[in-house]
Amino acid sequence: MMILLFSFMLTALLPLAGALAAGRDLADLLSFRPLAVPAGHGPVNGLIFTAGICLALGTALFLIHRLAPAFSRPRPTGRMPWWGWCGLCTLLVFWLLSWTRFSWFQPVQLYTFTPLWLGYIFLVNGLTRRYQGECLLTGSPGFFCRLFLLSALFWWLFEWLNRFVHNWYYLGVDALSDRAFALHATLCFSTVLPAVASTRELLHVFFPPRARLCGTSGTTPAPLPGAILLTFAGLSLFLLPLYPNVFFPVIWIAPFLIIVAIQLITGRQSPYELLENKLWPPVLVPALSGLTCGFFWELWNTHSLARWAYAIPWVDTAHLFAMPLLGYLGYLPFGLECAVCEDLAKGPRKKWRKKLHA
Repeated sequence: MMILLFSFMLTALLPLAGALAAGRDLADLLSFRPLAVPAGHGPVNGLIFTAGICLALGTALFLIHRLAPAFSRPRPTGRMPWWGWCGLCTLLVFWLLSWTRFSWFQPVQLYTFTPLWLGYIFLVNGLTRRYQGECLLTGSPGFFCRLFLLSALFWWLFEWLNRFVHNWYYLGVDALSDRAFALHATLCFSTVLPAVASTRELLHVFFPPRARLCGTSGTTPAPLPGAILLTFAGLSLFLLPLYPNVFFPVIWIAPFLIIVAIQLITGRQSPYELLENKLWPPVLVPALSGLTCGFFWELWNTHSLARWAYAIPWVDTAHLFAMPLLGYLGYLPFGLECAVCEDLAKGPRKKWRKKLHA
């Protein structure tokens, strides 16, 4: 947990240091006020867009190549629990309500996001329970509840990073005061980690084996690679406010790199050890869970009253829903960040190594 908190602090403070060096006004950065429609982002660049498409295709082929051999078709071990069906009904009802404008629902039209995603979380846990007899909700109910609290802090960190690059902004929330927006946003953000963690668990039913990305100490420290990663991530975050149109992608990879760097320096188990053992699913499935949730985030955002929009430099074209196609690449490292945060929040597990091949 200390690694997680220290990584959060570095991720938050380094861009602030860069903003101070650039002479940025801190009043706007430290406000909870929703960002206005941005201006001044780089126009679409054909060369960068083409390179991004090649990267996306290469990534897709790599995921298929590494995950296809691990795919399995498990048989259900039981029925969908009643609360899983309740989750499905809740999801469908609030999907309808979020995309329509009934006059009787108008007073609470802004607040469909949280119940919709609670429905998704319960549905996914119900499916996992049906296939493997256990799930995050029933297997670790205390940790499942704590994950909502961690999730709110976790996503506010990305909102903080977005203050320096202004890549997304919110629409339909003008009627909310700054305090009301902060409270509403916190409730919405609290569903992020539970949704990705639940999706990760369900996907591992079809792509075993499952293993933790983070474990206890006991491996040989690798200070040089760790220092290189930490320097790259730290310098990128520091330069973020100075050159936002260049360094904006690092907000999705820098937090993960900082955590892995600290693990390497201190000799703690990290995703690198899984790759050394050629265990691809435990590393790639979390990335896929981030992309899966990303697809549904963007889908259900499309016609909602309170929604977000994007202003991404160089590649803001060829959209799928509101998100530019290349923007979906950011959900892959984001899924890994969610997974390492979940594992670090669980604390050490002495038998982690034995579970690698379980």
